[in-house]
Amino acid sequence: MTINKIFAGILLLGLLSLLGGCSSVGHGGGFGGGSDYAPNFHIDASKVPDAVPQPEPISKYGNPKSYVACGHRYYVMKSSAGYCQRGIASWYGMKFHKVRTSSGEMYDVAKMTAAHCTLPLPTYCLVTNLRNGKHVIVKVNDRGPFVANRLIDLSYVAAVKLGVTAHGTALVEVRAIDPCHPCRVLRSVPANAPMPVTKRARLYLQMGAFGVRSNAEGLADKVKGYVDEPVVITEGTLNGKTVYRVQIGPVPSVETSDHIYDRLKKAGLGKPIAVVQ
Repeated sequence: MTINKIFAGILLLGLLSLLGGCSSVGHGGGFGGGSDYAPNFHIDASKVPDAVPQPEPISKYGNPKSYVACGHRYYVMKSSAGYCQRGIASWYGMKFHKVRTSSGEMYDVAKMTAAHCTLPLPTYCLVTNLRNGKHVIVKVNDRGPFVANRLIDLSYVAAVKLGVTAHGTALVEVRAIDPCHPCRVLRSVPANAPMPVTKRARLYLQMGAFGVRSNAEGLADKVKGYVDEPVVITEGTLNGKTVYRVQIGPVPSVETSDHIYDRLKKAGLGKPIAVVQ
């Protein structure tokens, strides 16, 4: 048996053990979740440079067509071209320090990396904290976070540089970088300075989208009995057709959104999706 086959087998066993249950993959909930914790040694985040986008081959072991984690099937994207998404970022720390990532690289709390459920591995991303304008470049080389309504899991040092560790989570924008043409994304990023924040980002929970307004009104009436936050119906278009979205919010915090999610899920009203506007 060749070394490559042995290595592939080790990675496959590791991936299966991670994806076998939520207790194993628990990173992604933010600091304080599970048994994860911050480093007990000093890291000067100001001296840790951002990841440098560069062309790399797609990971041989980290990009199955799909996989199942915590009872949910995820479909890996064929390309990261044009990817830009807003959502909730969390971070993971010493519980996974020096443990192999889904791409086979070793996770290091002091390196600028991240985990994402569906982006191809590796993908370089510009991540911006929408509340303070801070931004970093990370290399996505791992899978996760496998927690409801989490978009990306940052390494500890990346989270420190973004100002995420104080609260455990943050509202962010994640924009993929073409490593062959990084300036297409980075030309608008101020050097060594926060990006301007012109409007305070707000967190909402979306219950569903309907083509018929009366259906949206019916769901909104049910949801109002379980939450204290405003329940609104917003009108928009999708593929040229009018849609009516049932949204809760703005929600004051990620913790509150988590409680609402659990409450509505238990009530059988579905699983609301985090929307950052």
